[in-house]
Amino acid sequence: MLIEQKRSIIPACDVPDLIALEEIVRATSGLSGIGAYKVGIELVIRYGLPRVVQTVRAFSGLSIIYDHQKAGNDIPALGVKFAKACKSSGVNAVILFPFAGPATERAWIKACKDEGITILVGGEMTHEAFLENEGGFISQRAGNEIYEIASECGVTDFVVPGNKPSSVAFYRELLEGLLGIGGFILYAPGFISQGGDVSETGKAAGYNWHAIVGSAIYNAGSVASMREVAQTLTSQIGE
Repeated sequence: MLIEQKRSIIPACDVPDLIALEEIVRATSGLSGIGAYKVGIELVIRYGLPRVVQTVRAFSGLSIIYDHQKAGNDIPALGVKFAKACKSSGVNAVILFPFAGPATERAWIKACKDEGITILVGGEMTHEAFLENEGGFISQRAGNEIYEIASECGVTDFVVPGNKPSSVAFYRELLEGLLGIGGFILYAPGFISQGGDVSETGKAAGYNWHAIVGSAIYNAGSVASMREVAQTLTSQIGE
């Protein structure tokens, strides 16, 4: 299992250098309610995924989720190369937002499953003007199909927009119809700086979900301040 707790805070380590990454992990490591760490392209482009993973591993044995921002949007064949690179780097899970169509989605999911990597699939992002009915490019139906296809492929971990509680409730109901109550886990970014409230989203997400929180933690300043913010957030996740 990627995360042992039913609910947790996942620090999103979207910081510019390894020193800042080390400080986040030091600040939150060993803190009850921290479930995993998410790393992304800012660190990986600069230092490489293996080195980023090694930095986290120096202070924590929790799962590491790689957010390629946004993976799953190239030709189907590249999924194998992506999955092998992630596996060899030591990550435990990857996030896919497969907007490039069903063939790519199925191929990238299979490639990651073949490498034994946990897959988190998302179909709606947190920012404004994303869905077609908000002025964006992606139709609601397309987003739904992304979750439906992932469910058919054996995925049970899904990313939903935490700053849109109505969307969280909608996808929870959709997934309950596909996988049954308790048959999946939700992960939600979009808190604090993007307007989301951990407690409010928790009411929509249900019992088994994890809040992904970045700037509210890493912008707190010192290690002690980051730890204090993380403790406050972990107290809210159980509400």
